[in-house]
Amino acid sequence: MNIITDVKSMARNEVRRFARNTVGRDVAVGDIHGCVSAFLTALTSIGFDRERDRCFSVGDLVDRGPESGRCDELIAFPWFFAVQGNHEDFAIRWPNGFMDVMTYAANGGAWNICNPASEALRYADLLGSLPVAMEVETSQGLVGIVHADCPNADWTRFTTELESATATRGLIANVRELCMWNRARVQSEDRTLVSGVRAVIVGHTPMRQPMILGNVYHIDTMGWKPEGRFTFLDLETLQVIPQAAPNLEFIGA
Repeated sequence: MNIITDVKSMARNEVRRFARNTVGRDVAVGDIHGCVSAFLTALTSIGFDRERDRCFSVGDLVDRGPESGRCDELIAFPWFFAVQGNHEDFAIRWPNGFMDVMTYAANGGAWNICNPASEALRYADLLGSLPVAMEVETSQGLVGIVHADCPNADWTRFTTELESATATRGLIANVRELCMWNRARVQSEDRTLVSGVRAVIVGHTPMRQPMILGNVYHIDTMGWKPEGRFTFLDLETLQVIPQAAPNLEFIGA
């Protein structure tokens, strides 16, 4: 059984779960925002093994950068897995008539606004197939991944609500929105622990260096900007993986 391709072929769902990687490393990466070439170069710099390692993205694969159209290439890699971010939400809403063109353009959506309707729909379907949350088993315990924040102080309760067959559409929509958009934890420097999980890895809020609040690890260090860099986090050790330049250290631990 191939640990990578078997998981990749799973049916679409809101929470995607991954068994422990017993043959290589599992790493998480911050927002990519259409900077695919820069991301792949940075990935090579940490010695990533595409045959054994897996890379888990906190979402926002698209907008802002020059290569947003290559998101399909990223998602097709058997070692790459991502959750939906708010910029995926933009792309999903756009061809379905639920996104104002000025708002979308102001948030980096020009690459998609210019696409033919059929192409925009293709991207919407592709990005809409991504889960809202992921769980990755490690030898030290379960690690959760969402784009912005876990909207509940209990990870198990959060995933139960997200997957509930009896929950109202309004409740599910609210949970999804908080996962993709919420910045309350960062804004209030909330260090409340999320129970039921060893750590939660998020992006969404740009930072000069990664930050820990409680057991929530914020790793969007603006690799999509000239002055930023991608943060790669080893899910086994919860340590930043050194690149060519000096390592980044967490703040707020």
